[in-house]
Amino acid sequence: MMESNIVKNIVMAILFFVFLGMIIVGQKTVSLGNLGMELLGLAGLLVELYIYNKKYK
Repeated sequence: MMESNIVKNIVMAILFFVFLGMIIVGQKTVSLGNLGMELLGLAGLLVELYIYNKKYK
């Protein structure tokens, strides 16, 4: 049980940086594709925040 929790935390941390990178890269130029990348990154961060806060409800 403890190993799966550690693995989940590592995966969540990696995904956090991936989503954050999508937002940062998407802001460098102005285009519809980059806007989509930013929105996907933002949606990913919001999903991660929801998953994190769900256990404290």
